[in-house]
Amino acid sequence: MVRAFVLLALGGPDPPRPAPCRVLYARAFGTPPGTTPPGPGGPPRQRLRRKEQLLAVARQVASQCRLLQSSSGRPSSPQLPQLPDEPISLQDAPGGLFQLPPGDPFPERVTVAWLSVVALAFALVCDPQENLSLAEITLRRLAPRLLASLRLLGPGAEVLLRPEAADVLLDRLLPHGQMLFLNEHFLQAVDREMGIKASR
Repeated sequence: MVRAFVLLALGGPDPPRPAPCRVLYARAFGTPPGTTPPGPGGPPRQRLRRKEQLLAVARQVASQCRLLQSSSGRPSSPQLPQLPDEPISLQDAPGGLFQLPPGDPFPERVTVAWLSVVALAFALVCDPQENLSLAEITLRRLAPRLLASLRLLGPGAEVLLRPEAADVLLDRLLPHGQMLFLNEHFLQAVDREMGIKASR
């Protein structure tokens, strides 16, 4: 099962230390194993804890992206280029996998699959036994469709995601955190329903 999905704007190199990443959208699925019943503070405290967990994942993803960019000799940019009207090809988009040990920040070990597109990154937080090949395929299907829902507010990395569009996409392609083997006919139907022109 997928524990969470995170979309973040990557921070760029800003000496003496990198600019921080920014979570544009995050969604958690289900109740993580090892979660204790609500104590003092109740649900608001749990929501704050979940938010902290997803922010920790976003920082790790941004760090992985910077490492990959520096090893490939491609400098990262804090500014998001103008997204083209035509769909972006994600065939060569960099991505990867990494694990987070128990307690850092989730109660149990998790695996994170991530994909970087321009100055953005998409990540799925998965149970360790999850099908990681399917996680990567799911990311490559979600990313172009979510990119179609982004709106630039101006020059730089200021973007706005239509959360209702992201919610509908995740409900269709990742219902209740369950990854699906989806055929092209189903994906085309989703694209038509949402008026999305996504890359194939």
